[in-house]
Amino acid sequence: MTPQITEDSIRDALRDCYDPEVPCNIVDLGLVYSVVVAPDPDAPGAGIPGVPQRNKVHIGLTLTSKGCPAHTQIIAQIEGRLSAFETVSQTSVDLVWDPAWSPARISPEGRKLLGIES
Repeated sequence: MTPQITEDSIRDALRDCYDPEVPCNIVDLGLVYSVVVAPDPDAPGAGIPGVPQRNKVHIGLTLTSKGCPAHTQIIAQIEGRLSAFETVSQTSVDLVWDPAWSPARISPEGRKLLGIES
């Protein structure tokens, strides 16, 4: 049986994606603002008994700055990483600028990775 895709499983997978300028993954860096998983009724095989439900995944992503030149590379990493999930039919990424990213968004794990005192 194929495991259910959840927001948590997507966030865990996105920990393999990095801003190439910062040695911390995009989740712990606080760049992933939202993850939405929704059934894809138009995916090949949808509605056929025994075919696993496929899902669309939408990511709300920000960057450390609006002028960050690595945005296409980060988005490509996200799309590539999520394509490994059999039950993800489509990934979309929207850049979000409100609220603006700040170092306060870095998780405790990210702070340890970056050597920042909490």
